[in-house]
Amino acid sequence: MQNSPERACLVIADISGYTGYLAGVELDHAQDILGDLISTVVGALRPTLKLAKLEGDAAFVFMPGTEIDGSALQDIVEGCYFTFRRRLRDIAQASRCECNACIRIPSLDLKVVAHHGTIARQRMAGSAELVGADVILVHRLLKNSVAVDLGLPAYVLYTEACIAAMGIADPAVSGLVRHVEAIEHIGEVTTWVRDLEGAWQAQLLRKRLRITEAETFWKKESTFDAPPAIVWEYITSPIRRPQYSNDVTSVIEMSPGGRRGAGTTNHCMHGDDAIVEEIVDWRPYEYWTTRNQFPVPGSPKVLMSDELEALPDGRTRVVTRAGRGRTAKARAFMIEALPILQHAVEEATRDLAVAVADAARDRAGDPELTVAPTLRAEPPAPMPIAYPPENGSQEPVDFGSAGSSSE
Repeated sequence: MQNSPERACLVIADISGYTGYLAGVELDHAQDILGDLISTVVGALRPTLKLAKLEGDAAFVFMPGTEIDGSALQDIVEGCYFTFRRRLRDIAQASRCECNACIRIPSLDLKVVAHHGTIARQRMAGSAELVGADVILVHRLLKNSVAVDLGLPAYVLYTEACIAAMGIADPAVSGLVRHVEAIEHIGEVTTWVRDLEGAWQAQLLRKRLRITEAETFWKKESTFDAPPAIVWEYITSPIRRPQYSNDVTSVIEMSPGGRRGAGTTNHCMHGDDAIVEEIVDWRPYEYWTTRNQFPVPGSPKVLMSDELEALPDGRTRVVTRAGRGRTAKARAFMIEALPILQHAVEEATRDLAVAVADAARDRAGDPELTVAPTLRAEPPAPMPIAYPPENGSQEPVDFGSAGSSSE
């Protein structure tokens, strides 16, 4: 029996090049590598997106809702690609096997298609599947001309319907490229494309700006019963924060290009007062660093950060830090403001723990959908290897040497 229609964001992440990769390679190694990479992709998309079905070398996921947090969805997709690339690199560098399947690993890549539309859940052969015209459309869009027309081997393609649901007023300003696909029996579909390889290269070049242990004036460690993706969403989303911070009445977000990240300025409203929070580094699910101006005349700006660590049991450890400041004035202000800061963080942490635990339970799975084949429980860990870190150094960048200031 078919359930009532509902609105949802539909996403397919497809490992491109796999058909050609299979030609002439050892099947047993190829299947192991595919299983590893698909597990990596699905793990990066969940739990914000729910797994509807595994389709060979692709994962079909979805997120119910009439509206989408556009910044969050783009972070999820790009974060998935970054995780995929790291895993691809680790497998290739850790393997000592000289079979064709292992040698040709670098030929694999990832493409993603995202659409927003109407779905229904229909039970077929004992299991539930997503059905509807929009499910067909997102699958048809996998066969597109982006690689030929735009020269992009790795990309995410958002339909115009998805862009509208994401609330992106001007996709071109956001760095997306317009592309039209002609689909048989459907007609022309306007889409917007982002170069994932370009995003990956930009990520590799970006310096890390984080508070070092030596620069830490005060810190608090907390553990939450939810995975990093959910904790990150609640910590950083301007919509979520007032739900658990009782003293925050609203968060007004101003983002260049319409996307949350480094350069975004948030006005965290506390009644008539506002804490102006500038994001200076943005690493989804890992950490974010902000420079904060408190509503105290003449007060210096204060650096703060939240660092997230995924724990083996599925929970998340968060270390909240406040920077010392580089001048006597800044340090004196921190000493005076510390009791207020501690109280605010303690209260927010308590309520945040309840909110993310509830969200984790809500997103734990969808009993209506049966997933097959079973994902590997734990991909094989790569052998210890040495390669240049993404920012050229494993050490955090000291704010003093980076030219940043806590004043």
